[in-house]
Amino acid sequence: MAAKNQRKPWLHYVAATALSLSLGTASAVAQDNYLLHPENKPGDKAGGSFVVGLHIPMTHPIGVVASGLRNIPGAQLNAGLIRLSDDYEPVPYLATEWSFADDGKKFDFTLHPEARFHDGEDITCTDVAFSIKTSQENHPFKPMFAPVTGVDGGDSKDCTINLKQPHPALMMALTPGLLPIIPEHIYNDGQDMATHPRLTQDVVGSGPFKLKEWNGNAKIHFVKNEDFFVEGLPYLDEVIFNVVPDPSTNSLGIESGEFDMVSIWAGDDIDRARQNPNIKVIDKGFEAIGAIPWIQLNVRDEVLSDVRVRQALWYGYNWEEYNDVVYAGQHRRQCTGIQSQSPFYNADANCYDRDVEKAKALLAEAGYPDGLELTISTHPGPLQTGAEVLKRQWAEIGVDLQIDVKPDEVTQLKEITAENSPYQISLVGLWNWGDPVIGVNRSYNCDNIKVGVAFSNMSGYCNEAVDAKLAEAGFALDVDERKRLYFEAQEMINADVPVIYLTNEVWFTRMQNSIENPPDGVWGWMDSWAEVWIDK
Repeated sequence: MAAKNQRKPWLHYVAATALSLSLGTASAVAQDNYLLHPENKPGDKAGGSFVVGLHIPMTHPIGVVASGLRNIPGAQLNAGLIRLSDDYEPVPYLATEWSFADDGKKFDFTLHPEARFHDGEDITCTDVAFSIKTSQENHPFKPMFAPVTGVDGGDSKDCTINLKQPHPALMMALTPGLLPIIPEHIYNDGQDMATHPRLTQDVVGSGPFKLKEWNGNAKIHFVKNEDFFVEGLPYLDEVIFNVVPDPSTNSLGIESGEFDMVSIWAGDDIDRARQNPNIKVIDKGFEAIGAIPWIQLNVRDEVLSDVRVRQALWYGYNWEEYNDVVYAGQHRRQCTGIQSQSPFYNADANCYDRDVEKAKALLAEAGYPDGLELTISTHPGPLQTGAEVLKRQWAEIGVDLQIDVKPDEVTQLKEITAENSPYQISLVGLWNWGDPVIGVNRSYNCDNIKVGVAFSNMSGYCNEAVDAKLAEAGFALDVDERKRLYFEAQEMINADVPVIYLTNEVWFTRMQNSIENPPDGVWGWMDSWAEVWIDK
């Protein structure tokens, strides 16, 4: 391995000289090296049950064939190679040391010698290779491991990931929510991973908790892994997820003390919880997810194919009013497709400050001096409210917006991704997933206009110069060069307006005052909960 350095920001791991982290052998590994909060330990207060109100049903606990918040239980059941600190610094997990080759095409790492699956089998390079291969074949985020050509090391603990090209997003992709390490000896049996029976029954994981009960529509019960390789973790004896889709029931549960913590992201319930002396509310966490609700514009539509019309719509958007009405004023402004908390976000990109007269002038120039009629599709909930706000705002620039309310998001997405879809405008949202290579490029790349594929390039937008810029940024090893390229790409995309960015979502967590070390890292709930404890 190359010369080793102590924790460096992940943004610098692709510098010209290789970076790695050395912690020595297992006997020399200090527990604190594995902790995001080494200053906050329970002492003799470890143990107890942690009951959570979870707002979405869960299909299965392994994230290699799913995405979104369904990775929450997967991060408890399975460990990843690394975790990320609040500063996006790599923190050891299954991997205790690592280094990149100077050309960025090899990633060497060593697995913890005591790392074992829940059935007692050693975790080896074979399992890492199988986990990556399974992700490549099943996960919707194809760019995440597209450059990986294989993993060397076999049944040893010293592994090498081989890449056909430099891949700056690799470290982000090695975290638990994106690459759970799963047992090759269990799942490599020829069965389809999407329906494998051992995804929910007799599950063998690699993480801090073992699965005791699985009912993704009602209750998920995890118990402590007594043989976890990080000494002293997890602090809790058990974690119980009660699946409660109704926000009001979640609110009642946290107020009554039935739940220790509940999931909901914004709205009046947050303000009410802040007034309750028994509950604490945090807006920290989930930064790497980078959720952006936006206005999807079909650039293939006859009217919207004119960039002047698209620019006029953005000039007609009043972000302050939208944020106040739809999100109780709790979100951040968002001006590009790279979320505003990312180091690659271009805060100086043209954000089309509301200008009614400029919008009218652009519509007149495009041939609509008396205005025009457009249709927007949405589904019940905040986005339907958002459509009503846009209808009012755009009426001021001469646009008569017709609202087509679909019964649910699935129906809406099927329509806008159908072949030769007639849709004009749709309200949707997308997540950045930590690195633009993983979660941003997919919305703009010419070759990602996919019939029937949700959250692909659903605008039908294609600018080969933008593609080239994003590709160059995705391969660049120098961080400053990556920033420059992404900044330029954001300016180019904003000039073309394939989408209009509504806000950057802020996600809140409500919990009892007794909860310590809640999952508030950059991945939020999609990271390990092994450090959570209850101050009894």
